[in-house]
Amino acid sequence: MTRSLEQAYQAIVVAPTFCIGVRCDEDEIHALDYLEPCPEVLPKNPLAAEAVRQLRAYLSNPDFEFGLPLRPSGTAFQRRVWEQIAAIPNHQTRTYGDVAKALHNAPRAVGQACGANPFPLVVPCHRVIATGGGLGGFARNGGGFMLDVKRWLLAHERR
Repeated sequence: MTRSLEQAYQAIVVAPTFCIGVRCDEDEIHALDYLEPCPEVLPKNPLAAEAVRQLRAYLSNPDFEFGLPLRPSGTAFQRRVWEQIAAIPNHQTRTYGDVAKALHNAPRAVGQACGANPFPLVVPCHRVIATGGGLGGFARNGGGFMLDVKRWLLAHERR
């Protein structure tokens, strides 16, 4: 792992096919980032240790419910989208259109807000899919590694 990657995160959790980087200070989670497989980084502060504990709990049990202090971020619209996404129950999905209809907005705007989500897993944007059951995009990517992460998360929650 490059030293810059290790310096960028207060912890990195290894998942089955990807990693999750934790960015935080002592009081709030700033972001969770999906990373291509890399070595684990041990927590550098108590909040990072708690984030690691909760991420591992979810990876072991998809019914785990997160309780992390998240740094407020995003536009008012993005926060409304993220609230809708956070309300999607485990083992269920909604379409971009479903979320858009609830917010009286367009599916594309919902997709853009999903892509800007700084707290994936905690705000489970992987549960938002395209009409007809397609995956749509994920984390502002239309394919490749990130869609593989989305596939894994959805399969994990179907257990």
